[in-house]
Amino acid sequence: MSSYVLPERTARPTTTPRTAYLIASGDLRESANVAGWSIQSHMEADVTAAFADLGWTVIRANSVDPTTGHGFISSQRMGLEVFRNIPVDAPLIVAEAVWQYSHHVLAGLRTHEGPILTVANFVGDWPGLVGLLGLNAGMTKMGTEYSTIWSVDFTDDWFRAGLAEWIDTGRITHDASHVRPLPDLPASPERELGVALGEQLLAEKAIVGVFDEGCMGMYNGIFDDELLNPTGIYKERLSQSALYAEMLTVSEEEADAAFDWLIEQGMTFIFGSDDATELTRTQVQWQMKMYVAALRISDDFGLDAVGIQYQQGLKDLVPASDLAEGMLNSTQRPPVRSRDGARELYAGRALPHFNEADEGVAVDTLVTDRVWTAMGLVPDNTLHDVRWGEDYADEFVWVYEISGSVPASHLGGWDKAEGWRQDPVFFPAGGSTVNGVSRPGEIVLSRVYIADDVLQADLFRGTVAELPEAETQRRKDATNPEWPIAHVVLHGISRNQFMARHKANHAQLVYAPDAATADKALVAKAAMFDTMGIKVHLVGDVSV
Repeated sequence: MSSYVLPERTARPTTTPRTAYLIASGDLRESANVAGWSIQSHMEADVTAAFADLGWTVIRANSVDPTTGHGFISSQRMGLEVFRNIPVDAPLIVAEAVWQYSHHVLAGLRTHEGPILTVANFVGDWPGLVGLLGLNAGMTKMGTEYSTIWSVDFTDDWFRAGLAEWIDTGRITHDASHVRPLPDLPASPERELGVALGEQLLAEKAIVGVFDEGCMGMYNGIFDDELLNPTGIYKERLSQSALYAEMLTVSEEEADAAFDWLIEQGMTFIFGSDDATELTRTQVQWQMKMYVAALRISDDFGLDAVGIQYQQGLKDLVPASDLAEGMLNSTQRPPVRSRDGARELYAGRALPHFNEADEGVAVDTLVTDRVWTAMGLVPDNTLHDVRWGEDYADEFVWVYEISGSVPASHLGGWDKAEGWRQDPVFFPAGGSTVNGVSRPGEIVLSRVYIADDVLQADLFRGTVAELPEAETQRRKDATNPEWPIAHVVLHGISRNQFMARHKANHAQLVYAPDAATADKALVAKAAMFDTMGIKVHLVGDVSV
């Protein structure tokens, strides 16, 4: 009988009473990890102190690396190794003060048996709450139980009460009274339209093009074909290398023509001469080539929507994709002709783009474009990062921002848009944003996500508020002044209700001309989602 040398498993430490372990998932870009470590370390100290006040000890599962100078888990492999140092049933804290790549820690979280708590600082200068929402959505998708909480300074009574509840029960219960399932919609032209559009999509189907999946660790933004295809939507998997190759075929004259169109429409670019830190004309020229290349490849494959990952890969080759994405999302945009010059591509239409290849946005932007177009409304829509917010004039006003892919109509037109250079920490090759302030108006917001192994959608209403110029500038300076901003007031949803419920780092935003039309369009959109087999929830004050 043969004998074998059996592998030895790494011994896991044992759980210690009244002790929790802490980890921090970080970025894949070392420049971002280094830049964010100061605020992360301060946040961890505050969280540790809050637990100490309750008689608990917090152990960091990995020490600060003397070479990199930070303690973030910065790769999936590192995540596997760090989890070997954590008792499998220990209370576990995932503390986030920055953007994080969820897949760095998902393997360990998937098999962890102890209670899990995600914690973020609710501040604007670093996107910890954005990272928290992305991580929470990833765990929701894979069915891992967790609790979540956030705070400005970790001393408020609400935060301390939440920690005490988690220590006692392993859970934190949040108010979900603002959420209800979609009821049977009463007969209306909007319901009839939504059903008809859904039936058309199921019968005729649609294709969304994905230039590489899994952008920035967003496991929550990858929708399996088995869930997506029954809605009538199929993926064309494309490589960003093909996009780059197509960019190399775009002539300087074609790129110049697209740029000249923007200038004629009144867009302003803040140019400098230092390519490493300032926006240059050469950077924008590459973005014009990406815009043309994306339209041509989309035409080649007959795409109904398209998503560019950019991070990682393309960021090391060419400037940011955001300006090209904002152009694609606009019904008013530079005309582009087919390679032989015979046709204008997607003439008179936006080509809906789902930023960061987020497939929850892919479903949403395609549906939104079809519903708003059928209703004779401007269909330009975009995702935003749920970035931050504060009270203003007795209302909680959110800061919604995205790295620059907002359609110009949201800002009031191309003449209201400015091109600013992307931050070198995150965008070494630079590139222009579509910077500006979103105009006041009524909006419909939504998110499509995976929970309980099915596609689900939350629909809610809001208003983009107009704040004084000084307050707008304060908020931009507190976050990313180079990015477009929307001052969003949610209807019937508090800050904490939204944070506890929202299953994504992104929210989809589209305008309607007035409140009554927004309500009608939301009904049509809900009916279309429902017809497609997506489980719909109404969130906050929604009239159907």
